[in-house]
Order: sequence, then C-alpha cells, then structure tokens
Amino acid sequence: MTAAPTGPQIRVLVVDDHPMLREGVAAVLALQPDMVLVGEAENGAEAVTRHRELRPDVTLMDLQMPGMSGLEAIEAIRAEVPAARIVVLTTYAGDVQALRALKAGATGYLLKSTLRRELLDTIRNVHAGRRQLQPEVAHEIAIHAIDEALSEREIHVLRLVAAGRANKQIAWDLSLSEDTVKAHLKSIFAKLDVADRTHAVTVAARRGVIEI
Repeated sequence: MTAAPTGPQIRVLVVDDHPMLREGVAAVLALQPDMVLVGEAENGAEAVTRHRELRPDVTLMDLQMPGMSGLEAIEAIRAEVPAARIVVLTTYAGDVQALRALKAGATGYLLKSTLRRELLDTIRNVHAGRRQLQPEVAHEIAIHAIDEALSEREIHVLRLVAAGRANKQIAWDLSLSEDTVKAHLKSIFAKLDVADRTHAVTVAARRGVIEI
C-alpha cells in the first residue's frame, strides 16, 4: 500500500556494491510519495563522502563491501553525524554481526531476503526515531546472549582454519606452538558448541564471527 505524504519526503541514500540491488531499491522508492532516493554509493568510503554531501534522513548500508566495510562506514558517519539514521542491509541474521553493527551506531537491521515486504516500513520507522530489529535477528541475539565470546586470537586462528591452514601452518603464521593452536581450537569448539573444524567455520560464518 502506498503511504500518503504527511510532510517533507524522507531522503534516502542506498549503499551496496551490487548495482541490481541499488536499482531495485530505487524502483521501490520511486513509487512512494513520502520518500525520495537522493544518492547511491557502492563502497564504504564513497558512502561516507555521499552522506557528508547529501545529509540523507535514512541511509541503507550493506556491510560486506570491498575496501572500507559497511561497519567502518557506519562508525565514520556516526562520528561526523551522531544522529545519523542507518539501516543495515545484510544477507546474514548472525548475532555477532548484528551486535557489531548496532554498537557501531546502526538504528535498523534488515535482511535482504525481506526487503520486498519490510523495506518501506523499516525506513519509515527508523526515520520516526524507532529502532528496527527483525525477529529472526533478535532471536539469534537472545539465544547467544550468555555465550562466551571468542577472543581476538581465537578469531584469528579460526580465520586461518577457514583459509584451509593446517595446525602446523597456523602455528607458524602466528608464532605459536602447535599445542597452543590445539588449545585455541578446543576453546573455539566449546564456545561455538561444535565438534570439528568444518562445523566451527560454518557456524562462525553464519553468526558473523568471520567472513568467508
């Protein structure tokens, strides 16, 4: 349903490295009398520049982009404009990634799979000053709220595991003993509640601990 305009249009900036997604969002916004697309960006650095130039009411921000990531862009924009309203667009419902984005200053978190039915309401709600967090994401955050987080060293080890490194190679890369690497892996498995390296990488990627 098309909303009736009740005042100035909501000025939207969309940031994503996929042209088709930007075009799709533009097409949807073009049908809304209370919204206008004021600009686009395809990476984090460009997003910061465009936000500075355009001062949009709401920014739609992808997280995984080449160069400066969406997370870094959110932090940079909020440093310049603390009241900036930014909605994350992502493929993943992972709790770790969502918490990072919210702590960085995102005011909304929207799965790309739900854009068709939830994009417009999310933009309006965030513009009105409300936070928007989808139930799937909130559920992931809730069920892992008391989990012990992986340390930075454990995340580094896990990234190397995801890259296909054997324990001996990881030990060499990080200037550790193999026994220390094995101890880190044991701790990683316990924290992620998994039994092997492959499952650890899969779970960590799904939750946003690492990117693969």
